[in-house]
Amino acid sequence: MTKKNIVIIGAGYAGVHAAKKLAKKYKKNDEVTITLIDRHSYHTMMTELHEVAAHRVEPSAIQFDLRRLFNRTKVNLVTDNVTKVDHDSKTIHTEHGEYAFDYLILGMGGEANDFGTPGVKEHGFTLWSWEDAVRVRHHLEDVVKRAALERDPEKRQAMLTFTVCGSGFTGIEMIGELIEWKYRLAKENKLDEEDIQLYVVEAMSTILNMLDRKSADKAEAYLNKKGVKLLKNSPIVEVKEDSVVFESGETLPTHTLIWTAGVKANSDTEEYGIPSARAGRLKVNEYMEAEDLEDVYVIGDLAYFEEEEGKPTPQIVEAAEQTGVTAAKSIIAEIDNGQKEAYDGKYHGTMVSIGARYGVANLMGLRLSGWFANFMKHMVNLYYFFGIRSGYYMFHYIMHEFFHTKDKRNIFRGLSTRYGNVLWSLPLRLFVGGFWLVEAGSKIWGAATWEEATSSFKNIPQLFQGLGEGSWLTGNTVRMPFEWLQTPNSGASEAASGASEAAEGAVEWATPILSEMPGIFEWFMKLVLPTPEMAVFMQKVVVFIELFMGLAIVFGLFTWLANVASVGFLTMFTLSAMLGWDKVWALPASIALLNGSGRSIGLDYWVVPWLQKKAGDIWYGKERAIYKDDQ
Repeated sequence: MTKKNIVIIGAGYAGVHAAKKLAKKYKKNDEVTITLIDRHSYHTMMTELHEVAAHRVEPSAIQFDLRRLFNRTKVNLVTDNVTKVDHDSKTIHTEHGEYAFDYLILGMGGEANDFGTPGVKEHGFTLWSWEDAVRVRHHLEDVVKRAALERDPEKRQAMLTFTVCGSGFTGIEMIGELIEWKYRLAKENKLDEEDIQLYVVEAMSTILNMLDRKSADKAEAYLNKKGVKLLKNSPIVEVKEDSVVFESGETLPTHTLIWTAGVKANSDTEEYGIPSARAGRLKVNEYMEAEDLEDVYVIGDLAYFEEEEGKPTPQIVEAAEQTGVTAAKSIIAEIDNGQKEAYDGKYHGTMVSIGARYGVANLMGLRLSGWFANFMKHMVNLYYFFGIRSGYYMFHYIMHEFFHTKDKRNIFRGLSTRYGNVLWSLPLRLFVGGFWLVEAGSKIWGAATWEEATSSFKNIPQLFQGLGEGSWLTGNTVRMPFEWLQTPNSGASEAASGASEAAEGAVEWATPILSEMPGIFEWFMKLVLPTPEMAVFMQKVVVFIELFMGLAIVFGLFTWLANVASVGFLTMFTLSAMLGWDKVWALPASIALLNGSGRSIGLDYWVVPWLQKKAGDIWYGKERAIYKDDQ
C-alpha cells in the first residue's frame, strides 16, 4: 500500500471522533499518517459554554488539551489557521505551513448566525466558543459592579437587565444559569437579587421548539416560576448599546444582549469551493463525501445531508460524533478496498439543563424533568469521555461538576461540594492514624505486651526488649473463624500454639459486629488463603500494612489512598467476624477523611501536586499553546 495522508481540519466533537477512529484503526500501520489541524491547542466542550459564561465552573473545566486527548496515538497535532484548500494539488495552506493530503475531513463546525440584524456584532454577545463564554462572564461581572454604583435608576435598571435572544438549547441553558448566578452577583455587589431582571426574547410563539410540547411547557413553567420574563412573537430588528428594538417598534432597555438565535456554517469554508445549502452548510452524500469533490469529507455542524426530504442532520453532538465516525469508516473503506457504510443517524433524545438543579429531557420517548433530567445529562457527558477514551478528563469533569461548585450549583446541591476548611479534619485524621498505629503495635509486640508498655511513659522501654507473646510476627495461629486456621500449622510446635492461646486469653476482645463470617465471604477467604502457610504469611503482611496506613494518615501522605485502604481493611475485618463494636467508629471516620484531609498540615499539600505534574508530563507530555508535530 502506498503512503496515505489523512488531514482533519477542526478539533470539535466530530473531528475528535474521526481522528480517534482512524488512529485506532491504523495504530500499527506506518503507511497511514493522520494530521489534526485546529486554530487552538485544545478541544472545547461546546455543550457546557453556558456554565463558564455564568460562573458555575471555571473556564479550564471545558477546555481539553489536545495532547492529553491524543497522547500515545499517531495523530499529529498542528495549531494553525487554514487559509486555503487547494483541491487540484491536494494541499492545505495554513498561515505557517503546507500539508499534503490524500483524504481530507472538514469539521470546523458552525458559528453564530445574526441573520444580518444591525448591532449584534457591535453590541451583542454570542455564545459559540470558549472565548465567547469568557467574554460574557467578564462583561456580566463588570456591568453589575458598575450598576451597583450607578445613581440614575433607569440606567441602573438597564444595566441589571440581562436579555437572551433565542429559546433553543443554548438560550434556555444560558438563562437557567443566570437564574442561579444572580444570587451571587447581587450578594457580592450589595444588591437585592430582585434588582437583576432576566428576559428571553423569541421570534416564534413557542420556546424550545426542538422538544415535544409537554417537555417544553414544563420548562416554560419553571422559567415563569423563577421570574424570567418570556417575550414571544418578538423578533429583534436592532441591537443598540443600551437597548434592543423589536419589530413592533417597542424597545427594551438593556446593556446585555446574549445572541443565541441561530447557527450557520463556519464562514472560513466559503472559499473552499464546495457547494453549500441552507445556512452555508456544505452538501454531502450519505458517506459524508463532499458534493462534486473526491476524497473530501464534511462532518459535524458543517455537513448538510438530508436524512429525509427537507430534513438535514441535526446540529447536535450525537450527529456530530456519528458523522465523524461515518467519514472515518468511508476513508478506511477507501484505503482497505472495503465497502462503505451509509450514514444512519441514531439519536437517543434531547436534554436541556435549566441551571444546575433542573432540566427537561426526552430520551427515546421517556420524558424526564427536574433532577433526573440533569442527572441523565451528566451521564451522557461522562459517556462522551468514555467514547473518546479520556479517563483523565472524565475524572476532571466529575470534580468540576460535583465537587468544585459553589452556591449549591450542582444536582446534589451543596452536599457533594469539597469546598470547606479541611483544617478541622486534622484531629480526626490524627485519631484514625493513631488507631491504626495502635492496631499495628498490638500485633507486632502482642496485645498484652503492648497494653502494658503503653500504660505509662516509664513502661515504654519494654517495647525495645523484643516481641512479646501473641505477636503476629512470631505466632503460627491466625485469629479467624476457620477450623483449619485455628489449628496450628503442621510444623508448629506445641509451645507456639500455647503461646498464641495465652495471648488470646490475655486480652478481653469486644463483642464482634458479626457473630460469624458470611458464607460468600468465607468462600472468598478460603479461595485467597488456600493453605495455613498462606494465612500466616498474610497475617504478617497485614501488620505492616496497618503500620504504613497509620503513618500515612498521621503525616497526611497519600491520605486518600490510605483511607481507602482503611475502609477496605475495616470492612474485611467486619466480614471476618473479627471487628468489635468498640472499633466500628473508625469506618465512617475513614470515609470522612477521603475529602482531601491531607491538604491541611499534611505532606499531601506538597507531594500530591508535585506527583500530578511529574506523572502528567511523563504520560501525556507537556501542554503547549501551539502544536506542530512532525508528520
